[in-house]
Amino acid sequence: MPVRDRPFGELGARFYSGLGVLAGVLMALLTLAVFLQVILRYVARSGIEGLDEAPRYLFVWLVMIGAAAAMYRGEHTSLEFFRARMAPRGRALALVVTEGIGILLFLSMIKVSLVLVPNSQLQSSAGLGLPLGYVYAAMPVGAVLIILPMAWRLVAALKNLWQRPS
Repeated sequence: MPVRDRPFGELGARFYSGLGVLAGVLMALLTLAVFLQVILRYVARSGIEGLDEAPRYLFVWLVMIGAAAAMYRGEHTSLEFFRARMAPRGRALALVVTEGIGILLFLSMIKVSLVLVPNSQLQSSAGLGLPLGYVYAAMPVGAVLIILPMAWRLVAALKNLWQRPS
């Protein structure tokens, strides 16, 4: 991705690259938890209490953080086949529409999570005893992390759309 196309410059690149690494670590932990639980149930005929919940909860965070890292790289909401066949203004218009609708979607997720997260904090998981608010907090955190590069690209597309011909 050219430097001018990277949202938030070098700092943004490092931050979202770090999110990609964090998603990889979450995937490794998720895999390790499942593997360990399967081995313990096969060998010892019993697993660790609550360990089967950990992959489910880690998966929620993995999806949201991984989606944010992918959104930063522009790997969502575009079909290169169609985009490559459009004129520059058509590309900008398609980008405005897709980014705008996507931002509205993720803003609605944040709005819903303002009720969901505090209410779920009152519940705890059966095995780990973890307040479920920590699990559901992935939704607003991930939505904000996804919206940031989308908003940056939306502004850039609007500038391209209303750019005067020279």
